[in-house]
Amino acid sequence: MPEEKKPLPMKKIIAGVIFAVLALWLSTVTPTIEIAWVSAVLVLTIYLFAFEVVGVDVAAVSIMVLLGLTTLLAPIMGLEQGLVDTQKIFNGFSSNAVMSIIAVMIIGAGLDKTGLMTTVAAFILKIGGKTEARIIPIISGTVGFISSFMQNVGAAALFLPVVSRISARSGLPMSRLLMPMGFCAILGGTVTMVGSSPLILLNDLILTSNHALPAEHQMETWGLFSVTPIGLALVATGIVYFVFMGRYVLPKTDAEKGTKGGDTLNYFKKVYGIDYDLFEVTVPKESSLVGISLNDIEHDERIRIVAVRNGADDLRVGAGGIDRDTGIQENCVIGVLASPQNLLKFTEKYGLELHSELSTFADSLSSAKSGIADIVVPPGSTLIGKSARDLWMRKTYGIALIALHRDGETLVEGDDIRNMPFEAGDTMVVHTSWPALARLEKDPNFVVVTTEYPHEEVRPHKVGWAGFFFAVALSMVLFSDLRLSVALLTGAVGMVLSGVLKIDEAYTAVSWKTVFLLASLIPLGLAVETSGTARWIAEQTLSVVGDMPIWVIQASVAMLATFFTLVMSNVGATVLLVPLAVNIAIGVGANPAIFALTVAIATSNSFLIPTHQVNALIMGPGGYRVPDFMKAGGIMTVLFLTVMMIMMNLIF
Repeated sequence: MPEEKKPLPMKKIIAGVIFAVLALWLSTVTPTIEIAWVSAVLVLTIYLFAFEVVGVDVAAVSIMVLLGLTTLLAPIMGLEQGLVDTQKIFNGFSSNAVMSIIAVMIIGAGLDKTGLMTTVAAFILKIGGKTEARIIPIISGTVGFISSFMQNVGAAALFLPVVSRISARSGLPMSRLLMPMGFCAILGGTVTMVGSSPLILLNDLILTSNHALPAEHQMETWGLFSVTPIGLALVATGIVYFVFMGRYVLPKTDAEKGTKGGDTLNYFKKVYGIDYDLFEVTVPKESSLVGISLNDIEHDERIRIVAVRNGADDLRVGAGGIDRDTGIQENCVIGVLASPQNLLKFTEKYGLELHSELSTFADSLSSAKSGIADIVVPPGSTLIGKSARDLWMRKTYGIALIALHRDGETLVEGDDIRNMPFEAGDTMVVHTSWPALARLEKDPNFVVVTTEYPHEEVRPHKVGWAGFFFAVALSMVLFSDLRLSVALLTGAVGMVLSGVLKIDEAYTAVSWKTVFLLASLIPLGLAVETSGTARWIAEQTLSVVGDMPIWVIQASVAMLATFFTLVMSNVGATVLLVPLAVNIAIGVGANPAIFALTVAIATSNSFLIPTHQVNALIMGPGGYRVPDFMKAGGIMTVLFLTVMMIMMNLIF
């Protein structure tokens, strides 16, 4: 059944009108028709990103196509030629930045596949003990190091199960560990030039800007460790902040603790307040339940049916076994997940026979084969905007949704959770078989938080190969003049050829949404630069702050980048602001490369609200709410700007 399109919310319509008026006003003050059109495209881009009218990747691709169509529509638009040469419109897909990001994602997946993260967790517990003051610096420092060589959201997703395991074994709440880990994953992206998308993209943007700059203003590209002193200072600031201020700014809750062994039901009762147990009942021939489908009873009775047996040879459980259309037959046995009160009402209403213990499903629903798990919907997941009912979750994935944790609130069966469209950061509490959960660990649309369950073994025997090819890639980046993308792809291909990853796993490891977002925005940066739009905006900005000291102007650029990254992707903010910063620097006699670097670093200053992918990822498992981010992130935002400006002025 096709998904119904929801009407555009009134606030988006009002914002669209305001942005349209802004674009019309800009057309009256811009010096040329080319700048007027590029300004209009910029306004449209910011509107699409800030209000998420469509997905950010869809918005970026649409803008790229629109720029390409200006070649055809140039006479109508009053242009001599298109805003971007159609021969260059798809250059972003072959850019050094895009290929580097693909390679980094594959290398990260290879390191994870060897079980390296489990080893890291054991090591942290060994040297950190079970005290918060010791574990936070070790976890945060480790994630900061990892995210300096891979995408920060990838490092956070990689380490989420590690933190869950540490929480389980140490008894520390996840709410006290996840936010320091997530913030340091973001900060770690500033340690090297391959740690975040903006820094990977920066050198490409610098080379693009050089095409439009005179010889005396040509910029040199940055080396891999050019930003390391700044990044290390920022990571250290984040660690010290949480060690000394964590008790005041982190949520004071002891609910979120890790899963211990197979006692998953007790864990989820404590974490989410779900008083559920697993029961087994027989449906007599005379019961009014006979002939009714699961869809007609689960919501009203506030129960979840996770297994059905019709006769000796018809056991239905897991993916492809049962779905909402499954009908109840006479004398069948059903496995029910419910609170004792709701189960009692259910059995009395339909005259069911309650078994004293699991017998029919003793094996298939045993803790060795199935149980309760929590799964996070990550940013970029195809689940976002769709409900469990739309996805036929139980039939397709083998997971029965029993609760949904969102914005600090846990909703259960009876609260219409199966009709709620998923949002990034949602935590699903599900009943599932362990093989089905293991399959979901490979699916980029899910981040499985539950770690301690019997599941498919990783490939620890390949850890040597994984380490070798990671070292090869890193050595080529450090000690050769080889292009960054070629060096990193060498390591990625090595992971596949050595059997660390299968080729399908390598494809799955790549966030194609990020790839298309990045590649599609590069032509916009080219249009902003070559049309003179960046120079014109810089001139207008200089008319306001031009008489102030250079460090004040640089700080203004950093604050502008911080604001932009709160309402749109950091990649989009970087593409839009680097050309502007370069032209501002030239106008005040400063180093344009340093101002460009200021933008690329400042777009990592995204702690105030959970719009950054890392923050959205940890929100559900940590039980965080927006006020929690504002409380801890507000101080972190100020510290970030202060330390960044001090370090940049000391070093450069």
